[in-house]
Amino acid sequence: MTTIRQRKGGKVPEADEDQPSEEKNVKSEGKIPSDHTGGKLWNILSLTVGGIVAIFLGLLTSIYVATLHENDLWFSNIKEVEREISFRTECGLYYSYYKQMIQAASIQQGIVNCEQYLEPVYFYIYTLFGLQAVYVIALYVTSWLLSGTWLSGLLAACWYITNRIDTTRVEFTIPLRENWALPFFAVQIAAITYLFRSHLQPAQERLTLLAVFVATFLFSLTWQFNQFMMLIQALALFILDCFDILPTAKVTWLYIIQISGLLLVCALQFFNSMILGSLLVSFNASILIAKTIQKNLKKGSLLNRLGKLILHALLVSSLTLLVNKFIKKILNLESDEHIFKFLKAKFGFGATRDFDASLYLCEEAFGLLPLNTFSRLSDTLLFYVYIFVLFPMTVTAVIVALRNLSCSNQALEKMEECTISLKPDAAYNLIHTILFGCLALSTMRMKYLWTSHMCVFASFGLCSTEVWRLILKCVRLYTSRRTQVIKYLIPIITLLYILYKFWPGIMDELLELREFYDPDTVELMNWIKSNTPNTAVFAGSMQLLAGVKLCTGRTLTNHPHYEDKHLRERTKQIYQIYAKRSPEDVYRILRSFSTDYVILEDSICYERRHSRGCRLRDLLDIANGHIMDGLGENEPDLKPSLYPRFCEEIKKNLPSYTAHFTRVFQNKTFHVYKLAKHK
Repeated sequence: MTTIRQRKGGKVPEADEDQPSEEKNVKSEGKIPSDHTGGKLWNILSLTVGGIVAIFLGLLTSIYVATLHENDLWFSNIKEVEREISFRTECGLYYSYYKQMIQAASIQQGIVNCEQYLEPVYFYIYTLFGLQAVYVIALYVTSWLLSGTWLSGLLAACWYITNRIDTTRVEFTIPLRENWALPFFAVQIAAITYLFRSHLQPAQERLTLLAVFVATFLFSLTWQFNQFMMLIQALALFILDCFDILPTAKVTWLYIIQISGLLLVCALQFFNSMILGSLLVSFNASILIAKTIQKNLKKGSLLNRLGKLILHALLVSSLTLLVNKFIKKILNLESDEHIFKFLKAKFGFGATRDFDASLYLCEEAFGLLPLNTFSRLSDTLLFYVYIFVLFPMTVTAVIVALRNLSCSNQALEKMEECTISLKPDAAYNLIHTILFGCLALSTMRMKYLWTSHMCVFASFGLCSTEVWRLILKCVRLYTSRRTQVIKYLIPIITLLYILYKFWPGIMDELLELREFYDPDTVELMNWIKSNTPNTAVFAGSMQLLAGVKLCTGRTLTNHPHYEDKHLRERTKQIYQIYAKRSPEDVYRILRSFSTDYVILEDSICYERRHSRGCRLRDLLDIANGHIMDGLGENEPDLKPSLYPRFCEEIKKNLPSYTAHFTRVFQNKTFHVYKLAKHK
């Protein structure tokens, strides 16, 4: 088991106001109009300062997480094999492809050859830490666009850093695909926010759409869950378009961009059929088809329009399911069936014994968001401010939606003086944060999509003229001057509080020094490299084999890429080494995959991390129809196995086992057996 121990000498830790009213205020007070030369210079100065602050905070975040990574592992001082082992579970698999690429002769002689300037592993991790700078800058810019002041962006970045435990995990899971993808997703959200600003010039709109496309493409290229995230995004666009809150033409372009980005990724990934069978492609295509079938959706009385919207939603839903089923039938796709089985069981639509779905259900990361998350977010005031902003914004959105349904377009054009309004960019970010909040509450692993945007949304609301105007009018304290004072004073006080409370802790954290320590895994990898042929084939757990591939380059029977049905089935077969099966059955299964060596882990065979029913051996027993070990109830149809558990019994060196398996290596954690090659 990998542990981090205290290093010797290390310290032990202890938006703009709406234009008509603003123009009235400026003229009545006799101030210089905003388009005056002095106003332009001030805008340029503000833009320059805000941009410099954004870049500074982005770089600061990048350096901060890089320093934490170095301090936690003493990465610069440990051996290469220890560095590679530190890329745990699937992280090791992803890094292994990079290592394989730079070691290839044709690439080594090309543009990737950076060894004379920087070790390849540092080039890799610094690239990812650099993307954190892009991430923070994108969050900063989004908040700035929404509120109209870069003070909002500063607050968003500070919240992101001080809530690091809940906003990112990049410093200890560096190669994860989400760490590559989320910065591009943040850039895409910033570009969409800018796209929904009013009065954009045609050239600005085209450039923004191009930025959205590039960011969408890069996000889709780097994360396997992209289709589910963008499906939620498309649902947000669909809801807002139905209630006439967003401009339909721009929404249609975004649907097309999402489909185009996915299709391009599909082509670049050697025509990955899972993308073609995604719900996102079916949903967006169904919306575009439904729009051509149903006309005049946004005309008529309130009841008439509600009826049309209900029919429209039913049509889109039905078309989505039909199109998706048709595509999967034609292409014979089953790659993502385990995800839908997991979702069905998770939300109470029936229990499942499916091994793959159960693996997800039993992992804490795919469970509900723990309540202590909110206490941590509240310590920085983030959660309190978020709720404070979310409530009035949601009420405003409901009022605006009902008003839009009740009024004709001509009537709406005459309601400029209406006191309650919602800008399209703010409306999009509101629905975005609500939907991704629901996702995070249901699945803890997805919280990083919500908490980072929570920083943006809370900081925008705290610095927003519109939000403070609405709140002050509700309590009958509104004046233009008071609104301006509050929108700057409250954020500054919040920033000072964050600085006072968390700066000492951050400094202590940067002084805390540890080092990587996992001697058993290091010993295993060194043994494999020294005592097995390069062509040897290894079987074992997905997580361990990812490290074997990275550290030794040996061939594997299975690995953590779980989006392929055949690989999932193969993994289930390989995992029979932890089930109650005969040595002959296990040997036959392993040899069917040309296995030369099998690695058994005591941490899996005698697992205690999960409760009964969620241990890997329990999941295998249930899938095989056998009763589980230990005290507790079993399903009535489960029966005792005729054989003992393989991973336990093989250690007794009984003749029935030694006839097929010879132990060639063992330490406190791992046992390696070589398979006999019978004729």
